[in-house]
Amino acid sequence: MWLNQKYIFTITLALLLLGTSLNIHATHISEPILNESKTKYLLGEKVIVSGWVSYDNQPTAEVLLAIKVTRSDGSIAIETTDSSDDSGKFAFEFATNNQAPGKYLVTVTSHCLAIHRSICTYKNKTLSIDIVE
Repeated sequence: MWLNQKYIFTITLALLLLGTSLNIHATHISEPILNESKTKYLLGEKVIVSGWVSYDNQPTAEVLLAIKVTRSDGSIAIETTDSSDDSGKFAFEFATNNQAPGKYLVTVTSHCLAIHRSICTYKNKTLSIDIVE
């Protein structure tokens, strides 16, 4: 009987510890929300992509964003980072003067606040744009 109680106690303790560790590794989810943007630009025109970072449907400041513009052949036109401002907003400008006409994908990825990087989900939004002559 004493052995059964010790066995039950050990299993219960193990389950409690496992449950605690699952809560510690919860996922932090923030995501970029793109404002409605123009999707067709003339060669030489500046592309402006703007939006805000949402966490629990609230604008969130100081969230690191990775921004990548990819050409239709898969090559990278530009890759940079930025952070959301104090009101959770961001804006990215992309000069098209030295680019070839064609389709481009702008991908904005949320990297979360610095304190949440280890549990971040890295949500992203993509906008397809056309650069024409």
